[in-house]
Amino acid sequence: MTRVGAYAIAVAAVLAMTAQSAFAADPRHPDWPCNQIKVPEISVASIWAGPPIEDVGNAWQDDPQIRDMVPRLAARRTPLEDAEKTITDFLAADPARRGERGKLLFAGLFATLNQERGAVMTGIERFVQKQKDFAESIRAKARQLRELQDAPNHDQTKVDELVESINWDTRVFEEKRTTIRYVCEVPVTIERRLGALSRAIQQAIE
Repeated sequence: MTRVGAYAIAVAAVLAMTAQSAFAADPRHPDWPCNQIKVPEISVASIWAGPPIEDVGNAWQDDPQIRDMVPRLAARRTPLEDAEKTITDFLAADPARRGERGKLLFAGLFATLNQERGAVMTGIERFVQKQKDFAESIRAKARQLRELQDAPNHDQTKVDELVESINWDTRVFEEKRTTIRYVCEVPVTIERRLGALSRAIQQAIE
């Protein structure tokens, strides 16, 4: 590989790493790469117009049916239509307690999905931090490459090996950066699911 070619790859690597910092949509959260503004927790008021749940706490776990139902309804593998029908049937089965059980069911879903969403967001930021560390390692290799090439009578074999390493690492970095764009949709999907289930509960108890 020529000197110019090696430098071109090194520069491309450095530019790719620098682009990572441009992902942050909100300067208050530099490790948040998603286009959506980071909102650490879902607001109850933004998705629920039913009875207040401040006094519920973990009481929803004391109802065996609700405790068993919440994970199934929350799971994204459960079709939303099926989850909504389950909610309607469950609350219709006990009209006298429909309002109270609906409140407990929502409290359980809110606690479960809000926690899941938070865990995903934490994972995204942890991933970005690892990417930054990876970027720094590539920049270090690029600096090493420049030093090798500038040295008189440099070892071309070592130069070629380092160029290949930089090229490979940059490719891996870019693939991971593409993946994170899809992962960024997961918190949004969770929030939308919670909103849809919330509406189903409210409709069933009204």
